[in-house]
Amino acid sequence: MKKFKFRLQVVLDMRENELEQRRIEAAKILAVLKQQEEKLADILQTAEKNKLELEELYNLETLDIPQVEGHRDYGLKLIIDAKNQERIIANTKSILEVKQQEVREAHQKVEVLKKLKEKQEQQYYKEFLDSEMKEIDDITSARFKL
Repeated sequence: MKKFKFRLQVVLDMRENELEQRRIEAAKILAVLKQQEEKLADILQTAEKNKLELEELYNLETLDIPQVEGHRDYGLKLIIDAKNQERIIANTKSILEVKQQEVREAHQKVEVLKKLKEKQEQQYYKEFLDSEMKEIDDITSARFKL
């Protein structure tokens, strides 16, 4: 008996490679997203620390105006940085969604070919068993005719 050979195996292999590439791309974008979220958390933490330092300056007996203005300006800069970082995160999330959709589509293409391969393999073995049964029937018929 010769072994089953799927005619579209090359296409299946190509689609599996494409699926793997899409997964790698999505994983890279997810890693970038995590870094961006950590950066935002750092910015917010720095803003909170700056706010506490500014409150401490207000509680001192002598008010150092240039230092207060510096902390205030730095606080405003951190707020702008946080908003920009939030926009960057939103954009990265939308890119990630697109990549995840590409992964789903590539996975679906692979699954279609796998199901086709499975059906063809089942059909191949069914035909093989049918031909063996026919051959056994022919041999049995020939023996009883003698």
